[in-house]
Amino acid sequence: MTLIPTRFSGLCALFTALFLSAQLWAATPMIPAPPTLAAKSWLLMDAKTGYIITEYNADQRLAPASLTKMMTTYIASEQLATGNIGYDDMVRISEKAWRKGGSKMYIREGTEVKLEDLLRGVIIQSGNDASIAVAEYIAGSEDAFADLMNQTAYSLGMNNSNFVNATGWPAENHYTTARDLSLLARATINDHPEDYAIYSEKEFTYNNIRQPNRNSLLWQDDSVDGIKTGHTDEAGYCLVASAVKDDMRLISVVMGTRSEKDRAAESQKLITYGFRFYETVKSYDAKQELLASEIWKGDSNSIKLGTEEAIWLTIPRGTADDITADIEVPELLMAPIAAGEKIGTIQLTLNGDTVATKPLIALESVEEGGLFKRLWHWLVLMIKGLFS
Repeated sequence: MTLIPTRFSGLCALFTALFLSAQLWAATPMIPAPPTLAAKSWLLMDAKTGYIITEYNADQRLAPASLTKMMTTYIASEQLATGNIGYDDMVRISEKAWRKGGSKMYIREGTEVKLEDLLRGVIIQSGNDASIAVAEYIAGSEDAFADLMNQTAYSLGMNNSNFVNATGWPAENHYTTARDLSLLARATINDHPEDYAIYSEKEFTYNNIRQPNRNSLLWQDDSVDGIKTGHTDEAGYCLVASAVKDDMRLISVVMGTRSEKDRAAESQKLITYGFRFYETVKSYDAKQELLASEIWKGDSNSIKLGTEEAIWLTIPRGTADDITADIEVPELLMAPIAAGEKIGTIQLTLNGDTVATKPLIALESVEEGGLFKRLWHWLVLMIKGLFS
């Protein structure tokens, strides 16, 4: 056995510690601070997980301008899904809809327009006339539709929003927030993908008038497929955008910029940042067996445990291998246990931070065992209790 002098040994230990520290530092992804935007409010969300990557003044109540029309079309999609209305329904255009100023689809009073065309008029052309026509067709009047908008907002968890019209026309007590709009955007994408596809269309022609989609990111970034622009003097220039790459979909909300160019540029900063430094990963599949736990007094000696849904996480890019899982289940499980019954929890941790906590469920049913087995397990457990 070779002895190393104490001084040299100390130097070895120092160099070893420095080497390991350097390796750890090199393995830790470097993520810059999120971009600061020239806007009143903004937010960036992972649409799949709901994780907020960055935000600023996300709960400040602001005028939404034509971002309001996201709610108008979401309600129309809800009504279509239930069968209350149909895409081919012919909608009679009222004088109120025809006379409304601002951006227009250019529908005429007294004519009938197919509902599907009106939806494109709202989404692509941002038509105030089309928005009112849709609102009146669904609820009878725009005022009644506004009440439906607020009920829908409440159901989506949009707790800082209030709508008084279907267009976003400036009005007292008509407001929302960046956070609430991200919730609405996520619901639009997840609940009604068939209608969400319209948001990616670059133009629409009605009454021989061709109008382009006002979302300029559709031309600038192939990953962008929506969603909606808005502008009034009070609101400034606003944009809710969504983009998808591989397994990751981002939703950006930017409110209160100074120009059309700015709202696109500031939104692009968020989207680029999100894709560059974060990723969406699936840690476990839905109903994947994560543990076979011992069970007593049952017709089986073990029970398979997992999660009801797949576990998706939003994490810094390149850190998936650093995720650790901690499963907690009761020390004693007794039959009967039904499939789907909550048994424990799984907690996922990344570098000391909890990134997800999900309930653990029984993936199968275990019925009571026979009389002899139940008596035998009762005796074993009693003896264990005496000696524990």
